[in-house]
Amino acid sequence: MSTIDSGEAALLRDIRRELGDGGLDGAFLVRDLDTGEEVGIEPDLVFPVASLVKVPLAAATLERVRRGELDGAQCLRVEPGRVSTPGPVGLTRFRHPAWVALEDLVYLSTCLSDSAAADALFALTPPADVARWLESAGLRGITVRHTLSDLNVTPAERLEPQEAHLAHTLAIEAGTPGRGHGLALLDTTRASSASARSLVDLLHALWRPAAVDTEVAERVRELMGANVLRQRLAPDFASDAARWSSKTGTLLNLRHEFGVVEHADGQSFAVAALTASRVPATVQPAAEALMGRAARRLRDHLRGG
Repeated sequence: MSTIDSGEAALLRDIRRELGDGGLDGAFLVRDLDTGEEVGIEPDLVFPVASLVKVPLAAATLERVRRGELDGAQCLRVEPGRVSTPGPVGLTRFRHPAWVALEDLVYLSTCLSDSAAADALFALTPPADVARWLESAGLRGITVRHTLSDLNVTPAERLEPQEAHLAHTLAIEAGTPGRGHGLALLDTTRASSASARSLVDLLHALWRPAAVDTEVAERVRELMGANVLRQRLAPDFASDAARWSSKTGTLLNLRHEFGVVEHADGQSFAVAALTASRVPATVQPAAEALMGRAARRLRDHLRGG
């Protein structure tokens, strides 16, 4: 880890101030994947991670396919999610059962963040098995405790659209100083959780594989590169001269993303941004933009250092 000099300390203070003024509490970490140099804000603070868990789920599933325990071409019957509230996509919104090949479920889960597809995968590789895959790869700090269907059963789904702000108010106000929460999915001791550092460690293991099989790592990288949800950090990292591969996670007032930016000059940086908004609103494009700006400033600091 780099030593914090006066310029870096000033940068971190300025980013913290900007996040605070924008109503965001956050944990950020950016790491140069070749030198190991990194810079961050509260990188060890643990957050519930929501759909970010779909990345280790994809890796654990693909590892089982590689070992011959699962058949990637096997078609599975997926029950319809029948979710009608804004947000969820894919099979989660289907009204009728569908037959989908296992490897295509991995695509839907990772690239479209389809929770019904993810739960079909969890039925084959339960959360405890995904946690064991993480442990076997030497990855600590990411907990996998539940399936994804729970993410579609929050106070927001029980309220009328015009009352959605009440669900966000509850999410903001029902937390405890010890990172607990009245809502299980926002409680770091009950929900699938991780820190920015542990998520960057996962990215490092996928982009510079040693303990992770190289073919599995390559396929997960391809999937993250095909992620279609690109409104959050992609505007600050994707360009004709830089490839951005990532996964988002969203739950009530939580907005997360982690990924890798690979520059045409060969430099690559792993980025994790975990945030909780103090603003009781569902649609917050300014928060998305603020996340991206904070992460980019950290990357720029490393890239120019």
